[in-house]
Amino acid sequence: MNHTGSNPTKQLKSTTVVVIPARFASTRLPGKALLDIAGKPMICRVAERARAASNVDRVIVATDSEDILHAVAAYGFEAVLTAEKHSSGTDRIAEVVQSIPDAEIVVNLQGDEPLISPQTIERAVEQMKVELDSNDGAGIVTTWEPIETFEDLINRDVVKVVVGEREQAVYFSRSPIPFPREAVIRHGFSEAAFFNEPDLIKHYRKHTGLYVYRRDVLLDFASWPQTSLEKFEGLEQLRALERGVLIRVIEASSSSVGVDTPADLERVRELIVSFSC
Repeated sequence: MNHTGSNPTKQLKSTTVVVIPARFASTRLPGKALLDIAGKPMICRVAERARAASNVDRVIVATDSEDILHAVAAYGFEAVLTAEKHSSGTDRIAEVVQSIPDAEIVVNLQGDEPLISPQTIERAVEQMKVELDSNDGAGIVTTWEPIETFEDLINRDVVKVVVGEREQAVYFSRSPIPFPREAVIRHGFSEAAFFNEPDLIKHYRKHTGLYVYRRDVLLDFASWPQTSLEKFEGLEQLRALERGVLIRVIEASSSSVGVDTPADLERVRELIVSFSC
């Protein structure tokens, strides 16, 4: 692996490391990581948010692109060039973490979350510290936000998570889950149910692009083959669920906007400009 902008002294001390996977290829937004947001590449906006988290020791961008590598380094962030073969961002992160033996807690922050709150990152890291102190603690901590509109509920790009009574992930899906059986019986079909009973939307949660891994769970995850459910839904976290990994799901400190479409990009650009005014 090639390293750019690394800090050897900090590397020796790090126990909590944020790794941001960023590949150049993107189906809907080619070169997404380098798209400009208020004068900076999106991937650098994400790295800024990670660096602002008070309980993070190190932030690394893991990429398969020389262009991304150099762009990140130009803004003073650390970047690592990884293999192109990886089927998921988590696999890419695992390659980086193997060379950082003291990284006890690893944060997987998606490279298309330029508005994620540093406080959300802090909250998830603190929860993982609690899990590490427990005999039956979770191997992964992730976050959720409320779903507030029917449009988001039926949007396949908005991943839904069902959370159990112990704040554990039961399932993740692109479909609207859980199904409101009694309300649909009363109103005939789903859209009418949500129109006539607005409080139904409070039962739904959006999964956000942040994972905090225990080191051993991350490395195990990367060694497991993709599962049929993972491929079917296009959601890599299902691989961990199928293997019996306990995933703790906590509420994010504030809402974020992932960039999956050109419309998302324009919305994020407008929000960042408004924040800076």
